[in-house]
Amino acid sequence: MFKKNAVDFRNLEEVLNFAVKGEEEAHAFYAEWSQKLSDKALKKVFEELAGEEMKHKEFLLNVKKGESLKPSETEIMDLKISEYISDARASADMDYQDALSLAMHKEKEAYKLYTGLAAMSKSEEMKNTFKALAQEEAKHKLRLEIMYDEEILKEN
Repeated sequence: MFKKNAVDFRNLEEVLNFAVKGEEEAHAFYAEWSQKLSDKALKKVFEELAGEEMKHKEFLLNVKKGESLKPSETEIMDLKISEYISDARASADMDYQDALSLAMHKEKEAYKLYTGLAAMSKSEEMKNTFKALAQEEAKHKLRLEIMYDEEILKEN
């Protein structure tokens, strides 16, 4: 049995449904904010992240059909920038720095979710699938952290 914040998942189907819903929410967030942001570069990044979240949803739907994912052997670097900056709230007037901060924290939470699901998985196939999804979220976070480093931290 799987647990998420004291909620029991009765089976793998429930875990996958939960993960699919999370990817849909992430897609909706990035798609919505890509339309609201005025900075063209950030708008493009959010559009790309929205597309990536839909790919993750498709991965999960394919897993429900019996497919599996394999994690990469390559470790994803973590700059840990999100560990040292506060989480911003989404708002119509958020600036570039706040948007990057918010997105980094969202990707960090998704990474932690998939890492936790991998740790709880009994089958090696599901463990690998969740590890692969965690790596995808880590790649997103790294991309955002690099942008933050290059465009926010270098300004100071």
